Amino acid sequence: MTSAPSIRFRDGRSIPQLGYGVWQVEPDVAADVVVKAFEAGYRHVDTARGYDNEDGVGRALAASGLARDDYFVTSKVPNQDQGREATLRSFDATMTDLGLDELDLYLIHWPAPEKGLALETWRTLIELQEQGRIRSIGVSNFRPEDLEMLEAETGVLPVLNQIELHPFFNQPELRALHAEKGIVTEAWSPLGQGGGELEDPVVLEIARAHDADPAQVLIAWNLALGDVVIPKSVTPARIVSNLESLDLALADEEIARITALHKGESGRQGKHPGEFAGHQGS
Repeated sequence: MTSAPSIRFRDGRSIPQLGYGVWQVEPDVAADVVVKAFEAGYRHVDTARGYDNEDGVGRALAASGLARDDYFVTSKVPNQDQGREATLRSFDATMTDLGLDELDLYLIHWPAPEKGLALETWRTLIELQEQGRIRSIGVSNFRPEDLEMLEAETGVLPVLNQIELHPFFNQPELRALHAEKGIVTEAWSPLGQGGGELEDPVVLEIARAHDADPAQVLIAWNLALGDVVIPKSVTPARIVSNLESLDLALADEEIARITALHKGESGRQGKHPGEFAGHQGS
């Protein structure tokens, strides 16, 4: 099995390009499937306080037998915990559940503009990083105006922005801004959320040409774009199959055909970052 390549952050650290996501995975299930993902060859796990499964992930980390520097863990501060004091409490709870002394990557889960606390929360992440408790800091679901505000007010840009990204909604303008600013793009829901990507005729044709399944094609497409990608499955065979996407090389013409499936805003399947105030979601 090919190991996942790493992408270098602007702060000098690196992240495995293919990771394992645990959104909507119950804690006891996470404790089992994260170990299976490690056994398959994954070395990057993406969780969040809002997923309510960090304790399960922590049990899996402890049971993995891997050295601390041999795996990469991302978590996120949810909207209801934004603001300095709430963020500090949330971070401490995350670290207790994960059983870690230092987190690889911590993200603000959503910008929640109506709360007006994203900047204060970002300053708190900077503080935690300066204390050596977080290696790298980033954001999730941030819009261009949110990124520009963080840069203007603090001079510190996120190393990564985790966004909804799949063929029907591949956010070319935001990805271009990331490239300009040196921000890594990470795709959540890379297979869509039941929107028909896996049944699209273009995707099916390319899958047949490579004797691959559609999910592998979509993961390979994300990898070819240079994104970090975190597919989720609790099925052992699918966990392995998703990882095998690393061995699938798409032609430039195939990548372009998949990219052309973009539907603009109508292709969005998750919450809109300017409107979502809850704490769940990817």
